[in-house]
Amino acid sequence: MTTLLPPGRRREELAAFLRSRRARIRPEDVGLPPGPRRRTPGLRREEVAQLAGVGITWYTWLEQGRPINASVQVLDAIARTLKLDSTECEHLYRLADLPWVAGPVSGHAVEPEIQPVLDALNPLPAAVYSSRYDLLAHNRAYGVLFPGLASAHGLERNVLWHLFTCTSCCTPFLNRDEELPVMVANVRTAFARHLGDPVWSDFVRRLSALSPTFASLWAAHNVAIPSTRVKIFRHAVVGEVRLSTSTFTPTTSPETRVVVYSPRDETTRARLERL
Repeated sequence: MTTLLPPGRRREELAAFLRSRRARIRPEDVGLPPGPRRRTPGLRREEVAQLAGVGITWYTWLEQGRPINASVQVLDAIARTLKLDSTECEHLYRLADLPWVAGPVSGHAVEPEIQPVLDALNPLPAAVYSSRYDLLAHNRAYGVLFPGLASAHGLERNVLWHLFTCTSCCTPFLNRDEELPVMVANVRTAFARHLGDPVWSDFVRRLSALSPTFASLWAAHNVAIPSTRVKIFRHAVVGEVRLSTSTFTPTTSPETRVVVYSPRDETTRARLERL
């Protein structure tokens, strides 16, 4: 395993891996003009640094194998910029000697019969979540209402990760202050069934490091089970929508749940139909 490598060797492997991933990304893949006279394939170091929001000197040192530390947040940004898949992300984190958390919880496959049910619920948004709020499946109405989450990959496809790492000014969730504590309490209840599971522990550790708000709510040790709730969102096209959530647990997969979003008023119903 990479974590058994000596620190110096691990840094060398990390540097070589980053250089190889950078070389395969074309400028046009990340919205940059190809430009003439590129002496090396792929992106330049300064382009990766700019796209990932890190300093060019710091990133250069990282690719040179210097003894510097990379935070979880910075590695996430670099992984997105270099378009790493799940296996590559895990390799990156192992080389950086940081805990890796996979995207959706493994072992929670959605039964193929569920998707037609979700589709039949249009225009009501409906989705399947894991007990950790990983988005596992959704219908078209959900994808239109929450395009950022529906198109995300890896950890960004987790609802809690999405909400707690997104600033309040940039999220469509209007009543988050009253709903986020309940959602964390739901996950805290499920966490008791996964004590000792490194995937769950690392997820909590990483999200706590990125979000003081999540860390505070987690430390409160409040527990709850999914119930009917009212959630208020602002959609860029149709405006504010007020939705009730109804939760159903498939008998074949008790660690997943189907959530249906129903309009609370006629205005919301009309706006959903417009979508």
